[in-house]
Amino acid sequence: QALVGDKTLIFRLIDKNMYWHMDKIDPDLKTERGIALHKLIRLMTAGLHGGGYLNFMGNEFGHPEWIDFPREGNNWSFKHARRQWNLRDNGFLKYQWLGDFDAALMKIIRQIDNSDIQHLTVRQSDHTVSFMHGDFLFVINFSPDKSHSDYEVPAEAGSYKLALSSDDKNFGGQERIDHNSRFFTSPADNNHNLKVYLPARTGIILQKVD
Repeated sequence: QALVGDKTLIFRLIDKNMYWHMDKIDPDLKTERGIALHKLIRLMTAGLHGGGYLNFMGNEFGHPEWIDFPREGNNWSFKHARRQWNLRDNGFLKYQWLGDFDAALMKIIRQIDNSDIQHLTVRQSDHTVSFMHGDFLFVINFSPDKSHSDYEVPAEAGSYKLALSSDDKNFGGQERIDHNSRFFTSPADNNHNLKVYLPARTGIILQKVD
């Protein structure tokens, strides 16, 4: 889409607010919603990869505009034939949160082999998705206003640690999940379940350790 001048995903989520409300100290609700969803969409897409993950240049930090290479239709303009990495690197804008989240996510994705997805669970009433890929359990809550305490999800038997939370302050979140927490499965019917705290519009990745 961006190659032909259309809006990027983050631009469709936040629209013109990207020009005015990306300062870290600006609590704009539409921008916060867009950033939260952008993280969840990337987390789910990357987590479900079947051996590879292709990212379009700039999406890793939520570049606000499209890419449009010089052509007759834009009078051979170079105006949009670039990515503004300075937006991510200046330290004062929310683009840094998105870029840091992507870097942390990719570090985990590189550890996942090309194994099958296991324990895939979609609960439309709760707006949640969970699945295991390799030794990593992905749990995502798309609900805009409903958090879940002691939320049970199926998992491979064992103990887990928190590997990533989209709710970390470093990623623009509220830090509602303790990184020192440990999670343990318990038998349930012919499966094993694990209980987590899952805030609204938050995705977590747990890593199996035992």
